[in-house]
Amino acid sequence: MTDTLFQLIGGIGLFLLGMVLLTDGLKAFAGEALRQALVRFTGTPLKAFGSGALVTVLVQSSSATTVAVIGFVSAGLLAFPQAVGVVLGASLGTTGTGWIVSILGLKISIGLYALPLVGIGAFIRLLGRGRWQALGPALGGFGLIFLGIDTLQSGMQGLQGRVDLGALPSEGAASHLLMTLIGAFMTVVMQSSSAAVATTLTALHTESITFAQASSLVIGAAIGTTITGALAAIGGSVPAKRTALAHIGFNLATGLIALALLPLFLRGIGWAQLHLGLEPGATSLAAFHTAFIALGVLLFLPFVHRFSRAIERLLPDRGPALTRHLDPSLLSVPSVAVEASLRAVREASAAALDAVAAQLHPPSGAAPAASPATDAGALEQGVRDIQNFVAQVPPLREDQPMSRGRVSLLHALDHLTRLLPRVEPPQSWRATMDHALIRRQAEASRHLLMLAAQGLRGEAPEGWLAEVEQRSLALSQERRDGRRQLLQETADGASGPAPALDALDAMRWLDRLGYHAWRLCNYLAGEGRPEPARMVGIAHPDHFP
Repeated sequence: MTDTLFQLIGGIGLFLLGMVLLTDGLKAFAGEALRQALVRFTGTPLKAFGSGALVTVLVQSSSATTVAVIGFVSAGLLAFPQAVGVVLGASLGTTGTGWIVSILGLKISIGLYALPLVGIGAFIRLLGRGRWQALGPALGGFGLIFLGIDTLQSGMQGLQGRVDLGALPSEGAASHLLMTLIGAFMTVVMQSSSAAVATTLTALHTESITFAQASSLVIGAAIGTTITGALAAIGGSVPAKRTALAHIGFNLATGLIALALLPLFLRGIGWAQLHLGLEPGATSLAAFHTAFIALGVLLFLPFVHRFSRAIERLLPDRGPALTRHLDPSLLSVPSVAVEASLRAVREASAAALDAVAAQLHPPSGAAPAASPATDAGALEQGVRDIQNFVAQVPPLREDQPMSRGRVSLLHALDHLTRLLPRVEPPQSWRATMDHALIRRQAEASRHLLMLAAQGLRGEAPEGWLAEVEQRSLALSQERRDGRRQLLQETADGASGPAPALDALDAMRWLDRLGYHAWRLCNYLAGEGRPEPARMVGIAHPDHFP
């Protein structure tokens, strides 16, 4: 009995270790491409569903996909309805593991032939360079999965001779509910629905349990896999909790529907075996797993937006608007953390530009009351929070594309930090608002700031970025021309020195607003180009590129 127990534990351990190595290796080898694909091909819930299913099949882990999606939603890279679509796809994609186990792992004893994969994977890990080094653990993990299945088979055959699991009740609602709870418990303990399903498939293949019992266990595994996403969301942002709740709600509802319709599913599987040539045993169980998850997808996918709104009402967002995407859980994925920081800086910059633009054209001559989102104090606190978050992001290698994003992020933070003290107009502005030259420059600056804010929010027409740059350059030239004009008027006695100096100070303030707006847009929405040489030391001698 001890030998059998050791084989069972070892087989499960080998399978789990193989899954971890395969998932981590594939994510490291093609992680950035997978992340970009997951974000890029999720325009609609249907596309998001397809992306989630495909990525889960590739990395062989719905939990990994769900945890990644939680990070993307927290970072603001995915809208919540898109995330729900990905979660539905991940739930269906994870059924692919059952097909691999039933077709390759159980029909063909390839444990012996998988051993070279483990060795090759180890050598690639030791001798490889760059991202190819990550392919080694993926290959080794793939081999360990089949070694684990072979070991599990041996253990199950030994267990069959000592413990008759088939003697447990297999008919009736109480029996199905009990086996479902056991399946959920197995998944929670193993922290992998794939391992629980593989164990169930192996037990069914060795005839240790009946098909009805195995079906209930698989339903329980589908319900139990939501625990990983729930754990990932603990202490996370509201979007992270919403995504975890959507995962729990879908899998729980789908599992309960499958449990209620289990007699119909079993008759359908029997019909497919008789008329469609579906093989009895493990292959039929893999088909059942795919079928009831697919039914859940068909029921939920048309109502993704309603489902999303219901969850959003259950978990409203009460946190600070400017830092709602800065979830500490993102720090484990530096590239996503940088993207989240860029989005937060973009939103804070748009809010700051809106606040200044409102000061330049107050209704009825009175300064408008700023909303909480554009309040100077809230902006300063938000920027400090962003700076603290960025300081915690692990360093990125220079050969990673997102390292350039981090440089742009720091440039943008620098300009935003220098823009914030200028959100409130100087006293010289108040004293010179009626001057024709100041009014003209203020109007030009206001239009520039409004266009920049709209562009950062994605609401500006095509070509807005080049227009912001041209308006900033024009504002700088107008300041120089106006400076000469004001000094000449003062020298001619048409104006006193004090008003002229106030006007010059106001013009310099307006020019700097336009400059910082342009550079913010350049780093947050453009290519992060260095400042043209003609600007350095000429238009803005007190600024760096």
